[in-house]
Amino acid sequence: MKVFYASTLFGVMSLAAAIDDGRFGAGRRVLVVSNNAAVPEVATPADRAPGFAALRSRFDEVRSWNELIAPLHPSDWRARVIEVPMTERLIRSHWGLDGVEELVLESIAVPPARTIAGLVRDCPISVYSDGLMSYGPTRDPLPAEIFRRIDRLIHLDLVPGLEPLLLSEYGVAPEILPAERFLAVVREVSEISDVSGVSGPAMILGQYLSALDIVTPEEEAGLHESMLKALVARGHTDVLFKPHPAAGRRHAQLLRAAAGSLGVRLTVAGESVPAEVCFAALRPELVVGCFSTGLVTAWRYFGLPVASYGTGTVLRRLTPYENSNRIPATIVDALLPRLSAEGHIERPPELDLPALLRAVGYCMQADAYPELRPDGIAFDPRYFKRRRLEALGLAEVARPGAFTRIRRKLRSAL
Repeated sequence: MKVFYASTLFGVMSLAAAIDDGRFGAGRRVLVVSNNAAVPEVATPADRAPGFAALRSRFDEVRSWNELIAPLHPSDWRARVIEVPMTERLIRSHWGLDGVEELVLESIAVPPARTIAGLVRDCPISVYSDGLMSYGPTRDPLPAEIFRRIDRLIHLDLVPGLEPLLLSEYGVAPEILPAERFLAVVREVSEISDVSGVSGPAMILGQYLSALDIVTPEEEAGLHESMLKALVARGHTDVLFKPHPAAGRRHAQLLRAAAGSLGVRLTVAGESVPAEVCFAALRPELVVGCFSTGLVTAWRYFGLPVASYGTGTVLRRLTPYENSNRIPATIVDALLPRLSAEGHIERPPELDLPALLRAVGYCMQADAYPELRPDGIAFDPRYFKRRRLEALGLAEVARPGAFTRIRRKLRSAL
């Protein structure tokens, strides 16, 4: 028996692609889903999204983590040490999890994945990537009882030439999930997903930055409105907004009001429809977002024009420095074209992206990755905080100009 965990339809699609690629062999498969939205009661869980029906056949059973631990929130609850043996017995008995051969998890460093790993014990663990965060360091140290069980990291090759830093300090081997497998699954989901009445040659990808305390709700609404104004400056009057599944409905409501005052026809994709389904079905002319993984999948797998907006602000606001969103924001900011408030799209300065990410990764988690300590370079203040550099003894120079080698391999497709 294999036990899989996912919190989003994107995660279930990744699991389905890995299953189709033969990564987990035969045998009984149990999928555990959780809804990690701030208010799960008003958000659609992955197994109730319309597109899930295309993926259901890969699993013999589907269980809800939210229902099991209700009324507690999946991102907050974890069993106390003294309760672990009892809770493990209860879960195994309640769900019939006898003879678990493998546990497959996303976001291993945080609950609920970390909680599940601590409760379903005595079996190997495979981790699958939850997007751009796989290129960053492991968020928190893992206990030996967990990291010694992790055999592999299965990830999408979102940025050619980059290797994941996630779990590398534990010697975990990364495995690339073939793009054709993932895209085949996206096509399956697209065929049964309802995107009728949803259109727009320009597309805005929403996130949930205020829920993560990166910006205030007012600032996030302002960010979306600024993206819309920039698209209007480019001549777009028909725009599609794709809210994040965990963001709730307020972002869409506020953006609709802003669109009305700007004379823009705004349509909103369903919160349970993956962005990748929109890319495949609608083929927008331009996809704009802050630092969503969807920007990179649009560019990498669908060949769509993309542009980032607001990543500089996010990079300044991220606290603490080791915030796990720093690597996704850095990748998008340094790799993809940028949209200005006036509607212009410009490429970022050429740089050595792998070297930049190694240095940022070291500054985020220096104790875990001492071998990544940079030597003899300048540090661009866009990506490095002076206080952090001072704390690590790296503050001799902090000015633009680092990592200036041309990254032809990464940029050739843009």
